[in-house]
Amino acid sequence: MTLPGTRHRWLLLALLAVASAWCLGGGDARAQSPDKPEAELPDWGEPLRKRAQRSKRRAEPRAPAPRPARRAAERDAEATAAKETVEADVSSRNIAITSAFTGTEVVVFGSVFNSRQPSAEAGYYDVIVVLEGMPTPLVARRKSNVAGLWVNTDSFRFESVPSYYAIASTRPIEEIADPPLLARHAIGHEYARLAPAAHSASTTEPDELKAYKDAVIRIKQQEGLYIERDYAVIFIGKSLFRSSIALPANVPVGPLTARVYLFREGELLSTFQSRVRLERSGVELWIYRAAMHHPFYYGLAAVALAALAGLLASMPFRRKTAS
Repeated sequence: MTLPGTRHRWLLLALLAVASAWCLGGGDARAQSPDKPEAELPDWGEPLRKRAQRSKRRAEPRAPAPRPARRAAERDAEATAAKETVEADVSSRNIAITSAFTGTEVVVFGSVFNSRQPSAEAGYYDVIVVLEGMPTPLVARRKSNVAGLWVNTDSFRFESVPSYYAIASTRPIEEIADPPLLARHAIGHEYARLAPAAHSASTTEPDELKAYKDAVIRIKQQEGLYIERDYAVIFIGKSLFRSSIALPANVPVGPLTARVYLFREGELLSTFQSRVRLERSGVELWIYRAAMHHPFYYGLAAVALAALAGLLASMPFRRKTAS
């Protein structure tokens, strides 16, 4: 390979000079007019600085953006933390009904979370406890005086009536909440869920329907199955409360629902619900199963037992025959 000659070397140097002038001039080979100001040279360090800043931002750890679900959960948690809620329980979840059952008491106790009550005697909150039995069908009959005799003349059928209904409160329920709120939650004997049958309701006037409902509630109260006690819920601390509700000996067997309502200045703040089961046990359970599963043999045994009892009862009163 031969070195280029002098002419070629001068031509190469001229091309290098033109290329350098082109790079320094920003690629603008056009001559500027004398009346126009000279264009400023671009700052070639600016792209390098921007690139360094971008690299620095990418290197810095960024906190993950909260998702909508997370933000909603955080808002709900903050709202729940500031709101008063009630939780309660009962002293016995299962109560055995035997042949020797004479009644018992159910203690309902609970606590108010996030309580703002300064003391137990402040009366800042009101609590209503409802213990309600399972709904059962019922027929209400009206007696009239016919020719000096009182006989059943009219009847009304209810689709469901609470078999047991007890209510206890910190003070009379009329002072705690308004009637529409009590009726919406079926709090109180007057607002208990006594559902009339469709046929009976369609053939009875509203005044008569109310009279039948009042009669059912009055009879249940006389039997001790509908109980209402004011000032029976007691606060034993800033947030703790308790109440005792009596179960009579004739309480129908079946599940009971305990409902607790927390009020403040007539506003319902929170509710809680628990269950109590009344179950037959021992001889009571054996007789009930025999009557349900073998009604024919159960009837024969009942008749035979009644005849035997009558025979034994008459033996001491027999006269001795003369010899």
